[in-house]
Amino acid sequence: MTQPLPPRTTRCCAALLLAVAALAGCETAVPATPRPEPGVLEATRNGPAGAPEGSCWGRTVSPAVIETVTEQVEVTPAKMNPDGSIAKPPVYKTETRQEIVRARVDNWFETPCPDVLTPEFNSSLQRALEARGFYAGAITGEMDRATRAAVRRYQAQEGPNSEVLSLTTARALGLVAVPRQGG
Repeated sequence: MTQPLPPRTTRCCAALLLAVAALAGCETAVPATPRPEPGVLEATRNGPAGAPEGSCWGRTVSPAVIETVTEQVEVTPAKMNPDGSIAKPPVYKTETRQEIVRARVDNWFETPCPDVLTPEFNSSLQRALEARGFYAGAITGEMDRATRAAVRRYQAQEGPNSEVLSLTTARALGLVAVPRQGG
């Protein structure tokens, strides 16, 4: 036979159960990671307008350049006396505004399509970058952070400043065939 708990213990247990129930209903607020725009971190088939069907694209974004302009604007003109002297000086106010000097620009570049980026291709890419001194990691066949960083360093010389491998870079590294002229 069980004995009833003293009233104080019952109140503590009830409070504990309520607290646990309240916590169970709470969800931890984890900030949602925004999905990057297509083409910024990986190749996409959503290229610029007029892109050939079946082609893949990457993109860098040149941010807008905004300038803050401050100027004195005349509110009330000067009042002049008949003899040319100033009866009342002009009144000015300071206005500050922002102007877009250069608009944001999407810089599209053609890339090998994702179906080309096999582990074998990625291993070849890693070896090609290693041979040129841009990659020092293990040859894994993965398009991992170290490989992407090496691609960015290599492309920053002449290509897009992007972790997305451009088709031009893949051709320069001997990984993708160069199209024949006139054929």
